Amino acid sequence: MNKEERLKDLTPMQYYVTQQNGTEPPYQNEYFNHFQEGIYVDVVSGKPLFSSKDKFDAGCGWPSFSKPIHPDEIVERLDTSHGMRRIEVRSKTADSHLGHVFPDGPRELGGLRYCINSAALRFIPKEKLEEEGYGEYAKLFEKE
Repeated sequence: MNKEERLKDLTPMQYYVTQQNGTEPPYQNEYFNHFQEGIYVDVVSGKPLFSSKDKFDAGCGWPSFSKPIHPDEIVERLDTSHGMRRIEVRSKTADSHLGHVFPDGPRELGGLRYCINSAALRFIPKEKLEEEGYGEYAKLFEKE
């Protein structure tokens, strides 16, 4: 399925966030308070973006992560919209707007807070990684 076909399957909020650089309401989104083990993938491309292992409660109303699974799948750009200077986060493969990254994350986790819109993500529970085609990521959840 090409990108244009995948875009037709998005909900209005998913389209607004990923294609029109929108922001969903805080505390009224699917994953802000979601802590099940698994990975979060780009809702458009399906590329793995974040792991629940790196998710934390920042109290901001959106899912927050300390780092991406694959840093090379994340593109960071200066965003001066709304009279602010922020760093926008986009997915490399689909060019989806994901959210922003801030330098106010927990120091013990590297100090970054990737504040990401739930509407830009699809969650794959650890129990379904293999059947969904993400089996290689099961190792993230093996006990050490």
